[in-house]
Amino acid sequence: MTPLTVQSPPVLVAEVFGPTLQGEGPSCGQQALFVRLSRCNLSCPGCDTPFTWDRSRYDLREHTRRYSAASLVSWVLEHPTPLVVISGGEPLLQQDRIFPVVAALTAAGRRVEIETNGAVTPSPELVAQVAAFNVSPKLAAFASERDADRRINPAALSTLVTSGKAVFKFVASGVADLEEVSDLVTRFELAPVWVMPEGSTSEVIVSRMRELADAVVARGWNLTTRLHVLLWEDARGR
Repeated sequence: MTPLTVQSPPVLVAEVFGPTLQGEGPSCGQQALFVRLSRCNLSCPGCDTPFTWDRSRYDLREHTRRYSAASLVSWVLEHPTPLVVISGGEPLLQQDRIFPVVAALTAAGRRVEIETNGAVTPSPELVAQVAAFNVSPKLAAFASERDADRRINPAALSTLVTSGKAVFKFVASGVADLEEVSDLVTRFELAPVWVMPEGSTSEVIVSRMRELADAVVARGWNLTTRLHVLLWEDARGR
């Protein structure tokens, strides 16, 4: 029995788009398809996709489409794009629902990367099928007060580190944020590490990259831009 023959609840999806360019992390600049899932376990004030979770500002029913696993796979395979990024929201909240999708796409030769905040532990079955986890633990400066005790999940981070498939990408608005990054890297033995400037305009991204670059290099880490912001500012679906 193949994964797609197993009946499972529909996947809650905010949007699908592409081909476009992956804007962040080790795959930056590569052509990619995006499947952005709805719902999140955190409530970060500066989130750039609040329509996936913030009920105080959005009617989530209007921003959610229900896809079967088979229909998502079909949409992806209509395109020759080799990289598929499953984002959110927090995708691992729906890991049982997306497992058939990931398994089918991996079997079809696609590279599937999952973007996660690192606060939900992935299942061994999902870890086996995913090519990479792009993990972005939330620093205190970017988290809400109610998320203070759940933004960092040691068990989840340990599983992701052990998987050998995770990269750790931290959003920073300035050099001062790197002290907390360093603490988390040391405590949980996170590697490899990427630092990404916070910002939703190309002007801010370039300015903060310049501020961060030398300090990131000095720590032996990597620096990523937000290419989609440099190219299209904060346009949705790019």
